[in-house]
Amino acid sequence: MAPLKDVFEELLETYKLKDRYNEQKVVAMWGEVMGNTVAKRTEKLFIKKKTLYVQLNSGPVKKELMMNKSKVITIMADHFGENTILDIVFL
Repeated sequence: MAPLKDVFEELLETYKLKDRYNEQKVVAMWGEVMGNTVAKRTEKLFIKKKTLYVQLNSGPVKKELMMNKSKVITIMADHFGENTILDIVFL
């Protein structure tokens, strides 16, 4: 008998829901992955066509994240899979 996780993954693949599921995981776990400082300054977060849009209420945090954009994309890929997030826009 297959483990529940494998069955769930297969179900997501069958119904072509894996990308959408991973996108929702990114939004739900943003604060946990990026840390408390970034999470507290994040006002809005959404994904459209594999691009993560992050609205921040702190100029210095926004600038820091913009300078480290490729690192943030790598962190997202490590946590959620290579093709979940392809670009990030800081608003």
